[in-house]
Amino acid sequence: MTQTLAAHCRERLAAVRAAERFRRRRVIEGAHAPQVVADGQRCVNFCSNDYLGLAAEPALAQRMARAGERLGTGSAASQLVTGHNVEHAALEAELADWVGRERALVFSTGYAANVGVVSALMTGGDHIVADALNHASLIDGARLSGASKHVYRHADAVDAADKLAACDSGNRMLLTDSVFSMDGDTAPLCALAELAAVRGAWLTVDDAHGLGVFGAQGAGRVAEAGLGSDRVPLLLATLGKSVGAAGAFVAGDDDVIEAILQSARSLIFSTAPPPALAAAAREGVALARAGDARRRHLMALIERFRRGALELGLPVEPSDSPIQPLMLGDEAQALAVSDALLARGFLVGAIRPPTVAPGTSRLRITLTAGHDEAQVDALLAALAAVRPAADSRRSA
Repeated sequence: MTQTLAAHCRERLAAVRAAERFRRRRVIEGAHAPQVVADGQRCVNFCSNDYLGLAAEPALAQRMARAGERLGTGSAASQLVTGHNVEHAALEAELADWVGRERALVFSTGYAANVGVVSALMTGGDHIVADALNHASLIDGARLSGASKHVYRHADAVDAADKLAACDSGNRMLLTDSVFSMDGDTAPLCALAELAAVRGAWLTVDDAHGLGVFGAQGAGRVAEAGLGSDRVPLLLATLGKSVGAAGAFVAGDDDVIEAILQSARSLIFSTAPPPALAAAAREGVALARAGDARRRHLMALIERFRRGALELGLPVEPSDSPIQPLMLGDEAQALAVSDALLARGFLVGAIRPPTVAPGTSRLRITLTAGHDEAQVDALLAALAAVRPAADSRRSA
């Protein structure tokens, strides 16, 4: 007999809770800044992606408010109907200039951009060779495309070469994040670019966690590696991290972007982002490009945290990015340490399967230019204090 929907969902939720994988949303009061009030508790936020500290920057809010007064609150249609505003067009031009590409195309979200771009360009008979730790949106884009999928060992260009060599028909896409969202490490971009050139593959890089942080004017890991559109023909990134706004974009040669505009279903069948939001993103782009002082401060905090963590013997992974994973293993352990930190005034998320592989649950600590040295030192002290309690709880 078929279950009722409610009974089916109760069983699923019970299984999630039993596996220590239940998630709940925290309610944040006020701006999403380095210090927040989460579920009524004031704490320092060490789990956002606001790497340059622009999400609560007054200049973005002021520009958005001014644009809202002129342009209203919604775009009222998809981009190919009447939703494409002068603010969107200006944002796309400024993004293209920032990352050194002929043209950029804005999407509503990073997920929509990745799913839309990959599935628009690849189809049955084609091949996608992808890093094992790519973001879920890249994985889903590959699945939706209908192309054959080949997964190579994480950040292993040699294995990628072997996988690509086996693709003897159709178009080939080599697909990777630049900075990996849960590990904080960086793909071997130059090696992958050389491989793609030799094999005639289209190297597609999601620079979501590199844009704003690395490279001249914060143009990202791809720019830092000196890879233009001839080596990385498809460059994606988001506007909701270092830029401090929301949305995402793909950048590349004019004809490539036009082909995506004409065929990406996640763009064609979505209402365009609000014009006022595009105006705020333009302000964020300008501040990010001029944000060398913010980047220097951020890099100093990353170095300070890593030095302190290593002195304490904390199991941090190799990463020069703002993402500093503290590997704890099982789900209960990650939750215990996260809860203990929150009790001391630090908001740090416990990352568990299916976001990461079983046995690799962790704290995903993220640093931003909005933090200061005292906050980083206080977090390290709290980590040192809660670790023994967490260890004893795990062994109990």
